Amino acid sequence: MRRSFTGCGTALVTPFTRDGAVDDAAVSRLARRQIEGGVHFLVPCGTTGEVPTLTEEEQVRIVELIVAEARGKVPVLAGAGGYNTREVIHMGMRMRAAGADGLLSVTPYYNKPTPEGLVQHYRAIGDAVGLPIVVYNVPGRTGCNVEPATLLRLSEIPQVIAVKEASGNVTQMCEICASLPDDFIVLSGDDALTLPLMAVGGRGIISVASNEIPREMSQIVERAERGDFAGARAVHQQMFPLLQINFIEANPVPVKYAMASMGLLEEIYRLPMVSPRAASKQKIDAVLQSLGLVKGVHA
Repeated sequence: MRRSFTGCGTALVTPFTRDGAVDDAAVSRLARRQIEGGVHFLVPCGTTGEVPTLTEEEQVRIVELIVAEARGKVPVLAGAGGYNTREVIHMGMRMRAAGADGLLSVTPYYNKPTPEGLVQHYRAIGDAVGLPIVVYNVPGRTGCNVEPATLLRLSEIPQVIAVKEASGNVTQMCEICASLPDDFIVLSGDDALTLPLMAVGGRGIISVASNEIPREMSQIVERAERGDFAGARAVHQQMFPLLQINFIEANPVPVKYAMASMGLLEEIYRLPMVSPRAASKQKIDAVLQSLGLVKGVHA
C-alpha cells in the first residue's frame, strides 16, 4: 500500500459563489474530480485555497466536506499554520475533529523564529494535536527558511513526518534528501521541480497544477516512482508551459482563472486577490488552448 502523503497531493483552490461565499457544492465536486483523476491525497486550506481570507468556520467546513467526499479513499492533509503557536494548535485540533488525517503547517511568518523557536513550535503542535505534520518551508512567502540542519532536528519529533520544500533552492533540496532519514518524506512545493526532486530522493509533490491536470501530475509522480524517468519527463515537458504560467502572477490567481476558463468554477477571488491583468490572461489562454484544455478564449 502507498504510504500516506506520498505521491501527488493537490493544494486545492477554494471556489466561491458570485456573492463571495464558499461554494460548498463546488468544493465537493472539485475534490471528487481530483480523486477520479488519480491524485494520492488532498490538501485543503493552504495558500492555494486563499486561507488567509477564510474564517475559522469556513476552513473547518471545507475540510469536513472534503473528508466526506474522500470517504477514506485518499488521505486529507489540512492546512493549519501560522505565527501564533497557540492559534495553530487550536486550528489543528479543530482540523483533527473535522476528520483530517494530517496537518500541513507553514513555518511561522513575519516574526522570523530562530531554529530553536521552530523546533519548539512544531513540538508543541505535535504534542497537543497528535496528527502527522508536514512542515511547509516557503521562505519566499514567510521570510523564514528551514535549514537542513534544523529540519533534521524537526524530523526527531514523532509527529513531524515530512516537509513540503518550496525554497526553490535545488542544492538545499539535494542536501535534505541526502541528510534526512530514509523514512522522512520530502515533497516538492514547486510543480516544475517535482521531477528533479524525485530524481534525488523526493517522494512526490503538493501541486497547484493538479487542480487543472490531476491525471497528468499523478502520472509524472507514478512514473518517477517506478524509475520510468523517460516516461515522467515526457509528461513533464508536455505540461511544463502550464507549470510555468500558473505563476505568472501570485498563486492562486492564475490557476483559478484557468479553472474558470475550463468551466470548473466561477472566477471569484477574495481581496486582496483579484483577476489577472489582461496581458496575463492572454498568456494563460494561449497555454490552455495549446494543451487542449479549453476550446476557445476566455470570455
